[in-house]
Amino acid sequence: MKNFFYILLILLIYSCESLGLQKKEAMAEKIIASVYDNKLYKEDVEFMLPKNVDSKDSIILIRSIINSWAIKELFLKKAEENNSQNENSEINTLVREYKQALLINGYKERLIKQQLDTVLEQKEIEDYYHLNSNNFRLNEELIKVRYLHFSNDLIDTKEVVSFFKKGTTEDLEELELRQLSFKSMMLNDSIWTPLENVLLKTPFSRLNLLKKTKFIKKEDSLGLYLAAVEDVLLRNDIAPLSYIEPTIKQMILHQRKLQLIRDIEKIIIKDAIQNKSFKIH
Repeated sequence: MKNFFYILLILLIYSCESLGLQKKEAMAEKIIASVYDNKLYKEDVEFMLPKNVDSKDSIILIRSIINSWAIKELFLKKAEENNSQNENSEINTLVREYKQALLINGYKERLIKQQLDTVLEQKEIEDYYHLNSNNFRLNEELIKVRYLHFSNDLIDTKEVVSFFKKGTTEDLEELELRQLSFKSMMLNDSIWTPLENVLLKTPFSRLNLLKKTKFIKKEDSLGLYLAAVEDVLLRNDIAPLSYIEPTIKQMILHQRKLQLIRDIEKIIIKDAIQNKSFKIH
């Protein structure tokens, strides 16, 4: 019986050693590069390969990945060997400060998200605009314009031109109904638009569009273009509130955010002094 037990034990030990050896061999097969004690495995490279890459390109890409990994590991090894104690201390300090900054900023952002009042009254926006209007000088030309572009062979061209020239609400609504017949259009001339945007979509010159005009027309091989310029603002003019409003909202919210951070800092200091976790010696 004892002999049988010893035989079983030997077989079990041999089996475990065999499995361990197989596992090591399997792991070794997956290693495709090594630098000193660091190893690059097949699955690491496969993870970095883009999907649907063909076999010819994948060979070049794999070689590039292996070389990049090796260069990084070799440089890191050389840098570690040649680092002085002072350099190591500086690096550790930088890492510690960076980690602290990440933790603090993450905590602040969570507090801001929870506590920041993002509701803006229109009067607050208008007051901010009037108080700081000189800071909102334009660095581009703006125009209020409507334009229309359609093919030369449009059947009802005369009627379309007539609707556009008159420009009443009813006429513009009629053009809206026919929009599928046009190549491009913008019929709302109550909003400010950067001049450059219109120049990209029409063949009119800058000079044409920087003058108020009830109607201008131009034709080329791509079709007929109509435009009417309602109003113009030049560079260095004060930007209209309707155009600058999104920026003002961001500025007000940014100021609120800074003030909230200052308030939170004061509360933290006050609480720390009261519970005696902060003392000035």
